[in-house]
Amino acid sequence: MSRNPKSPGPISSGAIPASIRDRSIVLVGLMGSGKSTIGRRLAQRLGMRFADADDEIERAAGMTISDMFARFGEAHFRDGERRVIARLLGEKPMVLATGGGAFVNEETRALILQGSLCIWLDADIPTLVERVGRRSHRPLLKNRDPGEVLRELAAIRNPLYAEAHIRVSSASTPHDHTVRAILEALSKWENP
Repeated sequence: MSRNPKSPGPISSGAIPASIRDRSIVLVGLMGSGKSTIGRRLAQRLGMRFADADDEIERAAGMTISDMFARFGEAHFRDGERRVIARLLGEKPMVLATGGGAFVNEETRALILQGSLCIWLDADIPTLVERVGRRSHRPLLKNRDPGEVLRELAAIRNPLYAEAHIRVSSASTPHDHTVRAILEALSKWENP
């Protein structure tokens, strides 16, 4: 099987500090910031496993996140989300994409900050609105204006996302630009 020349292969483990190689990398940020897409590409470049917390939650619950929100409410969903993230962080190091609200939960945030290297993918509202408009599965956007919802969420969540170890802009450029920016930040990051 031939490799796509535009798709770079894994980087050498020496390019990433030893303090990072033995821990999971967790991506946080608002919906539409690219956590899943960028996470998959980052995992490939690092030669690590990738997991999407939302997919893992749906698999564990046997239903979609939209169904969980509708049947049990957000508080029930957040509790299950925390348990799934704790389980994933207890496994072999990986790149983990979280749902936009996961980091808001104080217990989940503490788990992530203590047990992994946390990266905030920060994007402006117009970029987020354009990206979330591509899919219609997001319960918090149901019957609401995406720009209004995202501005409200950013006001509440961005101060919490700012607790992440690293902040990287997820602009409206190709995702590989963001992956390169993360790799550069990782190569320079030192555990305080």
